[in-house]
Amino acid sequence: MAEPLRHKPTFLRRATGTRELRRQPLFTGLSWVVLLLLYAPIVILIVFSFNDNRSVVRWTEFSLRWYAAALDNGDIRHAAVISIQVAATATVISTMIATMAALATTRGGGFFGRSAAIALINQPLMIPEIVTAIATLAFFSMLRQLTGLSGLGWLILAHTVFCIPFAFMPVRARLADMSETFETAAADLYATPWQAFRHVTLPLLMPGILAGAMLAFVVSLDDVIITLLVAGPGETTLPIYILGQIRRGVTPEVNAVSTVLIVLTVAMVAMTFLLQRNRK
Repeated sequence: MAEPLRHKPTFLRRATGTRELRRQPLFTGLSWVVLLLLYAPIVILIVFSFNDNRSVVRWTEFSLRWYAAALDNGDIRHAAVISIQVAATATVISTMIATMAALATTRGGGFFGRSAAIALINQPLMIPEIVTAIATLAFFSMLRQLTGLSGLGWLILAHTVFCIPFAFMPVRARLADMSETFETAAADLYATPWQAFRHVTLPLLMPGILAGAMLAFVVSLDDVIITLLVAGPGETTLPIYILGQIRRGVTPEVNAVSTVLIVLTVAMVAMTFLLQRNRK
């Protein structure tokens, strides 16, 4: 019997082999151009938030005066409180709903319409946010007229619904990676379904829940379009406040507030990445 070929012929290697993407012509250069265009404006914004001069294009000297000015600004503090209230409440509610939905679609066994349910939960990720915002505005306007209710609850409800798919993805991914062996062992030891969930499933699922909660919090905190259309009088969040100030002209105070939002967002996303990375 002939000895098997240790190497493929040259023409087969050329036909089936794939070159590494980073070795493609101009790939490195285009990557740096894209990164520069994407992150250079953010870096400039952060740098000029420490500028002592009021100008946002001419650097004079390092100073924290604009951070102090933002901290002393009552409108900014009020907007920050509204943002945190909406984001925190929407995060808690959306994460609870997303966790229950993930358990139903992953641990609930096969049932008719499961794939449709998963697609329906993730559908807001596919629809343009402006469409979701307009539909939410029309629907909530009708409900307000029928019920006569007003207040911050409508904005919290809008953020909750929009954040559910963002919290759902990490939780379901964590459940998909979890073996049912421990849950089965708990049932064999006469644990009730609630006891098995509380002492086995929930601790193992917690990294996914925390990752989903942080992702939902960031999405709610940074949202502009839905908030702009749904928010009522006196319900100005921090991104909406920044947008209103920009219409009057960019100032270092706006740069300072934007820098704080950027740092908070990056920290939350980094924590989400670390939880997802170490979930196994």
